[in-house]
Amino acid sequence: MTAQEWLAERFEENRSRLRAVAYRMLGSLGEAEDAVQEAWLRLSRSDAGNIENLNGWLTTVVARVCLDALRSRKSRGEESLGAEPQEPARNKRAAADPEQEAMLADSVGLALLVILNRLAPAERVAFVLHDLFGLSFEEIAKIVERSPAATRQLASRARRRVRGISPEPNAGSISEQRALIDAFLRALRAGDVGGLLAVLDPDLIVRVDAVGARSGAPEEVHGAQNWATGAVAFSRLIRPATVCLVNGTVGAVWAPGGRLARALRFAMKDGRISEIEVLADPAGLDALELAVLPE
Repeated sequence: MTAQEWLAERFEENRSRLRAVAYRMLGSLGEAEDAVQEAWLRLSRSDAGNIENLNGWLTTVVARVCLDALRSRKSRGEESLGAEPQEPARNKRAAADPEQEAMLADSVGLALLVILNRLAPAERVAFVLHDLFGLSFEEIAKIVERSPAATRQLASRARRRVRGISPEPNAGSISEQRALIDAFLRALRAGDVGGLLAVLDPDLIVRVDAVGARSGAPEEVHGAQNWATGAVAFSRLIRPATVCLVNGTVGAVWAPGGRLARALRFAMKDGRISEIEVLADPAGLDALELAVLPE
């Protein structure tokens, strides 16, 4: 076995872990694969014999590539790392495999991905590396170019945003809200009008913002029967929705590829959903406080 073959073998042993790190930072399997390939290119051009901890070295390189990508995305509004680097070894299908991306999203939790996408780049890197992968703040500090104390603060701020805020008073307990919204989504996905009517207040009001109404949805509908009958025709669109905290109460978000596209806010009365607000305007979505639901 040549030195280059030995190095490629060691890299392949780390590939899955590196992809997981990059995916949680970038929220895109294609971009994650690009970051992993960039790590390989840098490794293949380096003096690997002087690397004492190959696992740590590769994690650092991938994290720095992801941080640069997040900063570029934020400053220029771009959604990709650019041209795909040359694949060093096997497995060329993963970057374009939507099924694998969906499985990764499920393993991370779509609500968490949505919230991570809203963090500042350095906050996201600090949170992912420390809270999800167990790196020390001393290690992360070198990547984000902050002191260990400042890096700890980055992760703490990110953690507060991820864990969310207390529910509004009189909105019912989190578990009660979640059970109701889960039942609502199950019925909607199944096209079950009767199931919807069981969880909706008869005097339901549904409001859709101007951006959402561009797809043909009416901006306001009154009455559970009126809305439920029409809503089941679009049940396939709601299938990717995931439950999370929206401004402190249980709501739902629809985020293809981890990019927030719609949010649903609910008001509840006497154990039923009395109002639904559908938000699609980017300005309105940006103003929302989203958080992962507590267990």
